[in-house]
Amino acid sequence: MLRITVVESPSEEKWILQGQLTGDFASELSANWRISQERCPDRPRVIDLSDVTLIDKDGEVVLLKMIYQKARFVATGLYTRHLLEELQARTKAD
Repeated sequence: MLRITVVESPSEEKWILQGQLTGDFASELSANWRISQERCPDRPRVIDLSDVTLIDKDGEVVLLKMIYQKARFVATGLYTRHLLEELQARTKAD
């Protein structure tokens, strides 16, 4: 299960993710992200991954897309921070 909470303020959107960023849940996040980007592409977005417990390859693909689209991330877990560093390094290699 993945819970997606979006908190909008005048200056940004904060996306709080809780649960597993895997399979169909990653697809759901991707669809919501696309809608948000279409509605307001230049709005800053912060993605809070502090309560994400599992990320599979599908989840990595969604996070990579978010990185390319200038999202900022908050992560407290060692694994999640390391994964984000690896994904961000991939974007610099391109």
